[in-house]
Amino acid sequence: MYVSDKVKNMPAYIFSELDRKKQVLKEKGIDVIDLGIGAPDLPTPTYIYDALVREAKNPDNQRYSNYNGCIEFRLAVANFYKEKYDVDLDPDTEILALIGSKEGIVHLIQAVINEGDKVLIPNPGYPVYRMGVHLAAGESVDLLLDKENGYKPQFHLLTESQLQHAKLLFLNYPSNPTSATIDLDTFVQTISFAKQHNLIAAHDSAYNLVTFDNYQSPSILQVPNANEYAVEIGSLSKSFNMTGWRIGYIVGNKTVIKSLATLKSNLDSSQFLPIQKAAAVALRSNFQTIVENNAIIKARMEKLYAALVSMGMDCEKPRGTIFLWAKVPAGFTSLSFVNKLMDEAAVIVTPGTAFGTVGEGYIRFSLTVTEGRIDEVIKRLDQLEFSKEILS
Repeated sequence: MYVSDKVKNMPAYIFSELDRKKQVLKEKGIDVIDLGIGAPDLPTPTYIYDALVREAKNPDNQRYSNYNGCIEFRLAVANFYKEKYDVDLDPDTEILALIGSKEGIVHLIQAVINEGDKVLIPNPGYPVYRMGVHLAAGESVDLLLDKENGYKPQFHLLTESQLQHAKLLFLNYPSNPTSATIDLDTFVQTISFAKQHNLIAAHDSAYNLVTFDNYQSPSILQVPNANEYAVEIGSLSKSFNMTGWRIGYIVGNKTVIKSLATLKSNLDSSQFLPIQKAAAVALRSNFQTIVENNAIIKARMEKLYAALVSMGMDCEKPRGTIFLWAKVPAGFTSLSFVNKLMDEAAVIVTPGTAFGTVGEGYIRFSLTVTEGRIDEVIKRLDQLEFSKEILS
């Protein structure tokens, strides 16, 4: 009687459920290795939390922030886009601070669509897109992605019926969960599609700086005149190991930015000023810590990737993110294989179905433990019957 229909009809967040199962195993004294949730285990760089401490001691920073975010942070975002992508942004009208990209995604949907409007959601894709549409009383339309096409959007498969009343489109590269990467041509096609159908393309670039082997992830705003039809959502969580700090940004289309700012001004008072100012220091840094962190993640990826391939599992070597996306062995569903790893090896991974129907038959490994723990994961997997069955 005291629970809304929206909450009643909301499925459990998969990572909360995995955490619950993890706690059950740990209470039994079992050594659990969690490769489920994508939370970096590396520490926030020293220079960033030193900046936080310094700024927190200033009484002026203990007050409310400007609703759009402090000017230091917005200028730092603008500088980052100019230096990294040669994209010019107006810090007053084209940049808005977010309390992490997850919050920004959910509120962006509410700021753009009306009840019954459609949002094109990548399948497989980050579950928060679909949940945000549910909370906004919209309708999710699957933008199907598959391995054969490199998990790139296939706009031509969408029907006129699916596109009717569509207002918003989400993309995410480098991709969670598939680790797929793209070149700028994909964004050129996206902007053309958005213009043709008069909708906003929202690119979630949470992993834009977590890349390997000289790959440079493009920005959708590099496409000429993209800000007429696009916004881009960024986060410092993965690139600077600042997940708990909850700081991100959205840039691009002025009308969308203004709408989201109006919504957020009635819901929150932006992020704690010292966090914003420490984030500004991070964005203006030389990014050497990102280079070092990416080398650590790549070494983990190479080790686990080689082991999975040697066991006969089908997966591709990624050029970015903190994930490996692997096909489950024959005879298993995503969930049954996840349960096997959890029950018999105390290794937690995420079922592909957590990210949409196309995720069936796949699992996602997070590269969020040390190489020593990766070695232990490999040892445990090698002892399971499935690896012998694959190789036989």
